Amino acid sequence: MKYLIVGLGNIGAEYQGTRHNIGFTVLDALAEASNTSFTTGRYGDIARMRLKNQQLVLLKPSTYMNLSGNAVRYWKEQEGVDLDHILVIVDDIALPFGAIRIKPSGSDAGHNGLKNIAQMLGTNAYPRLRFGIGNDFPRGCQIDYVLGHFTLDQRQQLPTRVDVAVDAIKEFCLAGIQRAMNTFNNK
Repeated sequence: MKYLIVGLGNIGAEYQGTRHNIGFTVLDALAEASNTSFTTGRYGDIARMRLKNQQLVLLKPSTYMNLSGNAVRYWKEQEGVDLDHILVIVDDIALPFGAIRIKPSGSDAGHNGLKNIAQMLGTNAYPRLRFGIGNDFPRGCQIDYVLGHFTLDQRQQLPTRVDVAVDAIKEFCLAGIQRAMNTFNNK
């Protein structure tokens, strides 16, 4: 079986390590743990790995967050991946820092990356892993918060929470979405 694992983020040094780039951070950790690396491909950076008998294509779109759907659609078609074998890793301000929620489908919840993916795929029915970044920002400052860096306390906890997300991705690919949801949601 083949899976397309997509980490959402924005390219460029100014976005590196920001809350909005948690999808890139999680995929970097998965690739590093699997001793693989990314190469530049069409619409993004790609890494390939095997997980037991599963083939994983890791994608970090280079299209910027708001046009992520172009990269997802292209690589879905290029690799012949079924819709239910796509997993999009995305930041979520509605969840406390480090919380993980895996869902088989859902709304974009105002997230422009998810909105564009749904537009390009023609459906909201694709799996996603939401990584909580919290919402500790004053009214009207959401953009600065999302594009800002984690606090010192959060940076210290981040490697552990990223490892949980990596384990959730592996569970999704090896045991299916229901088992991944039961094991990792609320963990």
